Amino acid sequence: MTKNCIYCKSGLMDTSVIDVCNRCGIGVWGEKMFKAIVDGMEKAEQTGDLHQGSVSNGVNSPTPSKPHESSISEMNF
Repeated sequence: MTKNCIYCKSGLMDTSVIDVCNRCGIGVWGEKMFKAIVDGMEKAEQTGDLHQGSVSNGVNSPTPSKPHESSISEMNF
């Protein structure tokens, strides 16, 4: 699956940790902030924290449970 920049739709490397190209990222956040965002995302990927709770790939995704259904008589008004 090919990734694209969410702003300009240009192609990105599949290994990119962020869905924004360098040109758009710097244009939106500025050079220093964009570098800090990318560095933080790369660090999170290395420690295994990047894809926690991800629903995009469906691998090892737990099935969401139903919210607790209560009757009107159980509610406190």
